[in-house]
Amino acid sequence: MADAFAPLRAALSRPGRPSSDFDLNPGTVLPEGRVLRPAGVLIGVEEGAAGLQVLLTKRASHLRNHPGQIAFPGGKVDATDTDAAAAALREAEEEVGLPRGNVALLGAMDAHETVTGFLITPVVGRIVAPFTPRPEAGEVEEIFTVPLAHFADVGNFRIEGRRWRGQLRRYYVVPYGPYYVWGATARILRALADRMAG
Repeated sequence: MADAFAPLRAALSRPGRPSSDFDLNPGTVLPEGRVLRPAGVLIGVEEGAAGLQVLLTKRASHLRNHPGQIAFPGGKVDATDTDAAAAALREAEEEVGLPRGNVALLGAMDAHETVTGFLITPVVGRIVAPFTPRPEAGEVEEIFTVPLAHFADVGNFRIEGRRWRGQLRRYYVVPYGPYYVWGATARILRALADRMAG
């Protein structure tokens, strides 16, 4: 029987490179000596009848940071976390009810720097068995999945821009149905798509 996760494992075995929210804005001057806060996000992938699916959340619209945005489960590395992967698994359990023991880690991608001062390590994990998603009250508005094939196709990504702090800031978007996936989430997915393209 074919291993549906083989292309994903192969992609993660290829060399990548760090990314940032500033990749499409080469004129941005970042302050020297800036201190970035470590964080981890989980790119959770499960096998369904229609192929591999990526787990995503829609953040609650009343949140102070990134309201209503599409995001991976994850957050900053706490003192109790051994590393970014541990933070990602802990946050996934808290945010969407995914037991950390139900995730088999496949690998990590290169870190991504955000405009908000985080250094995010995306970890890719196989969701081993079906689970009942449970959105964290007050933080997660919706939990949904998108076919990995959609994100693996670099042709589905485009570049858009808007004014931010007086400057035009460009960023990747990769919409899917009613979901507008953009910013750091889209940039991380673009890095994964590039690796899957070989």
